[in-house]
Amino acid sequence: MPDPDLPVHVPLVREPWGILRSLNAARSNVLSIIPAIATKQPMVSGKTGKRWHMVMDPTAIRRILLERLDDYPKSDVTKNLLRPAIGESLFVAEGAHWRWQRRAAAPAFSHRNVMNLSPVMTRAAEGASDRVAQAGPRAVDMAAEMVRATFDVISDVTFSGEEGFDRDAVHRAIDAYIADAGKISLFDMLGLPDWIPRPGRMMSGAALREMKSVADAAIDARRDAGGADTPDLLDLLLSGEDPETGRRMNTGELRDNLLTFIVAGHETTALALGWSLYLCAFDQDVQERARAEAQGVLGQRAATGEDVANLPFIRQIVDEALRLYPPAGIISRTAKAPDTLCGREVRRGDTVMIPIYALHRNHLLWDEPDAFRPDRFADRKAIDRYAYLPFGDGPRVCIGASFALQEAVIILATLLARHRFSPVEGRAPSPVMILTLRPEGGVWLQAEPA
Repeated sequence: MPDPDLPVHVPLVREPWGILRSLNAARSNVLSIIPAIATKQPMVSGKTGKRWHMVMDPTAIRRILLERLDDYPKSDVTKNLLRPAIGESLFVAEGAHWRWQRRAAAPAFSHRNVMNLSPVMTRAAEGASDRVAQAGPRAVDMAAEMVRATFDVISDVTFSGEEGFDRDAVHRAIDAYIADAGKISLFDMLGLPDWIPRPGRMMSGAALREMKSVADAAIDARRDAGGADTPDLLDLLLSGEDPETGRRMNTGELRDNLLTFIVAGHETTALALGWSLYLCAFDQDVQERARAEAQGVLGQRAATGEDVANLPFIRQIVDEALRLYPPAGIISRTAKAPDTLCGREVRRGDTVMIPIYALHRNHLLWDEPDAFRPDRFADRKAIDRYAYLPFGDGPRVCIGASFALQEAVIILATLLARHRFSPVEGRAPSPVMILTLRPEGGVWLQAEPA
């Protein structure tokens, strides 16, 4: 039975499973194959078709993500899932091809540019608040509302002023691809090569072609028309160049990276917001404290980029939601050279996983790891950098992390200042990860004026 004093969590494996049972479980919820012992150990190893290791030790994680980055590229499973949709973009590319793209794209996500885009986030917060108010006293699926709000943001900062850009078509195509192709194949678990077709990924080809053609047309139209008065993300990427080589992205590279930012830029922030609202409804004392902070800074107006620094407790709630429900619950690497982690042998070709979900709930690293306690983030310096990885870390840390956090604080503060949320009995969400850790069943909350 779930503990009513703790927020919802994923039941982890307490006995060894065979490959078929693991495959069936992974296709329904990737996190369900994590062994419970991973929350109490620094490292767990095993073999399911091929050798694998789960690493929860911050020192070893630092070695994987920073010190020996090139020896631990993204796993073949990750690339197989994502390459058909986003090509060799920043999220998938390795080595020199990744480095030049990162250098070219980095200025687009500078603090100044992220702040310049904050009015779009404020408008989305206003829109979401208005829709909640108009819904009246009935329950509202706040997970769906947050997906809408964050997709409004990423659409406006990516393709502002593109009248012919079919945003809904791109959104539908992304969701169709994830639904059809985002589930782990038996071929992936057996470690079979990429050239062997995966049935789900073959079925999603039409949606992908439509999505890419829509994006290509918008990029070419913007290039021909010149930039907007206030540069949006597409303008910034069009003008971006590698400072070492002067190289700029061509249409295909721009499209793949824009689609990456569209997927990551709304999905992860929407999840952080949906889980934050669930947790605030779960703990009314936390919600009241957050509301007092938000109303003290905002009154009844919507939050802006300038307000974010004055809303530390709202930010702590977002941080704690990302700890309990990290959007990327597992990241996976393939060892390209022999190594030793936590005193254990790692061979070339082994799959090395960092189960962020288990890391963030590891009893060696966190007090009461399954409890909702935003105050644990009151002093960020007290937390080991490699014990908390909602955006990854090292050179490949998420390029849009500051964008996502600013957006989440603006929207959450605006909603909490104006509305009081309470849970709907019998409608608690279930944490399920396919590509991202989503609240299955939605986040159904009752909303009333604050």
